[in-house]
Amino acid sequence: MMRHALSLFLLAALWTRPAAAVEHVVFRQNDEEVSVTGRLVVKAEDEGMLLLSADGTLWSVEPQNLVRHKHDDEPLKPLSSDQLAERLREEFPGFEIHTTQHYLICYNTSRAYAQWCGALFERVYKAFTNFWSRKDFVLHEPEFPLVAIVFASKESYEAQTNKHLGQIAGKAIGFYHIASNRIFTYDLTGSQALRRPGDKRGNPNEINQMLARPEAELNVATVIHEATHQIGYSCGLQARYSAIPIWLSEGMAIYFETPDLNNSKGWRTIGAVNQARLARFRAYLRSRPPDSLASLIASDDRLRNRELAEDAYAEAWALHYFLIRQRPKQYMAYIKLMSEKGALIQDDAETRIAEFQQAFGDMRQLDGEFVKQMAKVH
Repeated sequence: MMRHALSLFLLAALWTRPAAAVEHVVFRQNDEEVSVTGRLVVKAEDEGMLLLSADGTLWSVEPQNLVRHKHDDEPLKPLSSDQLAERLREEFPGFEIHTTQHYLICYNTSRAYAQWCGALFERVYKAFTNFWSRKDFVLHEPEFPLVAIVFASKESYEAQTNKHLGQIAGKAIGFYHIASNRIFTYDLTGSQALRRPGDKRGNPNEINQMLARPEAELNVATVIHEATHQIGYSCGLQARYSAIPIWLSEGMAIYFETPDLNNSKGWRTIGAVNQARLARFRAYLRSRPPDSLASLIASDDRLRNRELAEDAYAEAWALHYFLIRQRPKQYMAYIKLMSEKGALIQDDAETRIAEFQQAFGDMRQLDGEFVKQMAKVH
């Protein structure tokens, strides 16, 4: 689940100035003046801007809120791991930092749980990047350290996320915030629903045992799901705020998320059958309308509709599972096309359908094969 809020004023955005150009901008936000220095990503005809700051945050500056700005040609210098860690400590008083090769885990829970998160994220990172490398898709190292904010309890997590990001975000056990490029979650081992008499949370092995249980499956899957969003946007698979169809980004994350409950670490594999999504998709097939595939491709509406979302997410996973196995070459051509889309240029339904059919051929024929093949999956 990706959470973001961005004005549509930049829909007609144009690329301007070299990528190295840096803007020093002061703008109004919530009745206060905010100062940001960042690389200019896009600039609209109406002078609105999208900036990338040194900590990896994307800032949307609407023209009516701009106070002043100047620019220079000095390249943006991303914050080092130590510099970003210090900034996180200032932003989250009382939190500590656990550092791994690619991640900064900012936490106020136990160090053991922060270490578990860091180890899980690094396994996901390695598996994710190896997966695409084997398919000859070149990813790059993240420009900025990857950040995860881990709260000690559900209550403290909800208090923080509700205040800044709205109550919908706080209802999930974790989410990826596209503007800041951060994952937010909380210590799952504190949940009474996952604990049994005698459970301890004092070391990574005890945490592994608790989170490898079947009742923890959905929780671990959610954390992995959000981690794949962050990696994909940080390593060049997709650009943040680009015209990536939700069925593709969410179907891909679900494809990667399925935990391996035979592994004490809670997750190891990629692309295992997601039994919950498969069951939902098969139930949906009983009333699935003839234009279901076309509606999924053409628009994000079904995935954004609470009443339709569960069926749409199941179909998105099933379609991703089918394409990557039955149409691998066409799938990779489509992924590469999507990776080239720049920020804030939105596609209409006709473009989305045309691009999909350019990669995969006639949609009706594909749909018949899709349903037939998924009936064989167990």
